[in-house]
Amino acid sequence: MDLVTLRRDVHSHPEPAFCELRTAALVLSHLRKLPVRIRTGALALGGIPAYPDDATLERFADLAIHSGADAGDVATLAREGTAIVADLEGSRPGPTWALRFDMDALPVTEAAGATHFPAAQGFRSAYEGFMHACGHDGHVAIGLGLAERLSDRDFPGTVRFLFQPAEEGGRGARAMLGADVVEGVDRFAAVHLGLDLPAGTVAAGITGIFATTKMRARFTGVASHAAAAPQDGRNALLAAATAVLGIHGLPRFSTADTRVNVGTLHAGGNVNIVPALAELTCEARSRDGAVNAELTERVKQVLRGAALAQGVTVDIEETGGSTSLTCDDELLDAVLAAASGHETVRLHEMGGSDDASLFAEAVQRAGGLATYIVVGGGNPAPHHNPYFDVDESALPVAVDVLAALIR
Repeated sequence: MDLVTLRRDVHSHPEPAFCELRTAALVLSHLRKLPVRIRTGALALGGIPAYPDDATLERFADLAIHSGADAGDVATLAREGTAIVADLEGSRPGPTWALRFDMDALPVTEAAGATHFPAAQGFRSAYEGFMHACGHDGHVAIGLGLAERLSDRDFPGTVRFLFQPAEEGGRGARAMLGADVVEGVDRFAAVHLGLDLPAGTVAAGITGIFATTKMRARFTGVASHAAAAPQDGRNALLAAATAVLGIHGLPRFSTADTRVNVGTLHAGGNVNIVPALAELTCEARSRDGAVNAELTERVKQVLRGAALAQGVTVDIEETGGSTSLTCDDELLDAVLAAASGHETVRLHEMGGSDDASLFAEAVQRAGGLATYIVVGGGNPAPHHNPYFDVDESALPVAVDVLAALIR
C-alpha cells in the first residue's frame, strides 16, 4: 500500500465531523481486500449533539460520489453514520487490542501559496473552507497500512481498528462508546502525528492532556425598535457579549492548569433592531477532570447570569468533550521496545485534548491498559493552521512501530 498516495488522496478531500462519507467509503474499499470482520454503523446515532442536518449530509454525499466513492457505500454511511470497526484475528491466542484512527477534518481554509507543500504538490483541499489541519489524513493512511501489514495474521490475539468520526469537538468517541466498540478490549492505543515532535521521533505516551467540555449557548430575547422603543426589547446579543467577557474573566485554579475560550458568536437582526437571538460556542479545559467539571459549571453560571441580567433566556447544550488520561507504564515500556531504532521519548507534553481519552478511560476502567502514541511530523506550522502539514516520512515509522507493538 502506498501510504503517501493514500494520505494525499484523503488530504485533498477533507470532510468535517460525521460527514466523512468519502473517507469512510475509502476505508471500506481497502478493508474489504483484507481478512477482517467489518462493522459499519458503529456508533449510537441518537442524542449526538449538533449532528449534521440532512442537507449537509446530502452535500457531502454528492461530493463523495462525484469524487469516485461508491454510491451504495455512501448511502449506507449517510444513513448509519461514518464510524467503522474492523477486527483482525491473529494466528495464536493473545490480547485484544483496539487502535483508534480519526478521520475528520476542520473548518479551515487551506493555504494556497507555493510555500505550502500540499498546494505546491497539487493535493491541496478540493473542498474550499475545509482542511486536514491536524494530521487525521495521515492517521487514516496509517490505520489502513497497518491493517494490510498485519493481514498475514502473524501476531497473537485480535486487533480492532476503530476508524472514528468527529474527534474535533469531542463527539465521535462518545458516540462509538455507545455502540460498545471497546467491549472486551484488553489494550488500547491511539496514534497521532505531529504535536511539535521532530519527524520520526516516537513518544510512547503523553502527559498533560486536557479534559474538556464543549458548549453551545442560545440566547433568546425580544426584538424591538432600537430608537423608538428600546425599553421594550430584551437584548440577546448584549447578554451573549456579556457572557463572553465573563467567561474569559473566570479565575484560574491553583490546583490544575485550566483554559477557557469562546470560539464563535453570532446574532441576527439589523442595525436598528434590538437583537432577539444570539448564539455562542465556548469550551472549558483542564488537565484535571474534576477541575474541568467545576470550571464547566462556572461557565454555565456565567451564561445564566448574563441572560438573567438582560431579561433573556438561555439554552445551554454540551456539544462534546473528553477527559484526562494517564498512560500505563507497561504499555509505555512496550512501545519503547517496539520503537527501538528510532528516536524515542517516554512521555510527550500534549497541550491539547483528544476524545481518544474516553476510549482509554473505558478500557482502563474494565481492567485494561491504554496509551497515546505520538509520531513526530516535523510540522512547518501549528495544528489547526492553514499551513499545517506533516512530513510523510513519519507514515511508515508509525506503521512499523504499531506492527512491532502488536507482534
